Amino acid sequence: MKSLHLSLFFISMSKMDMSPGGDMPSMPNGTNDMQCCMMQMSFYWGKEATVLFRGWPGNSFGMYILAIIFVFFLTMAVEVLSNQPLIKPGTSPLVGGLMQAFVQFFRISFVYMVMLAVMSFNGGIFIAAVAGHTLGFFIAKFRALALVNKEEDKGSSSVRNNV
Repeated sequence: MKSLHLSLFFISMSKMDMSPGGDMPSMPNGTNDMQCCMMQMSFYWGKEATVLFRGWPGNSFGMYILAIIFVFFLTMAVEVLSNQPLIKPGTSPLVGGLMQAFVQFFRISFVYMVMLAVMSFNGGIFIAAVAGHTLGFFIAKFRALALVNKEEDKGSSSVRNNV
């Protein structure tokens, strides 16, 4: 009986009109069971998106803006965690390794969350991710350059004092 049901299902599916760009046709029993499981496969604009969790942000414009802000700050965190030195000289290898592993756990979790968010194919989410990566990279490199310049100023001022 089960195999008969499955074969009837596949026969009815093969007879459905699957024209490109069209809506998903109804199932033989009149429901759109497969439509709930289909994923958008091209970029689109609009607040009707599913980002990370089913039903989020939903159809609310405020929740869509919150999703964009969330993805923006998540990608900034990825870049800052990826580009910052975490271990100071003289740190124990065990403590340093544990700190790096802890940060790596969060960084890679954030990276996968951003990847899944961008796979929503929503244009606003994509732009937020790219902008967050860009600003996060800028902040990380700005801080690194400021630290290098600070160290150079310390070294040059001590040379001036000794002369």
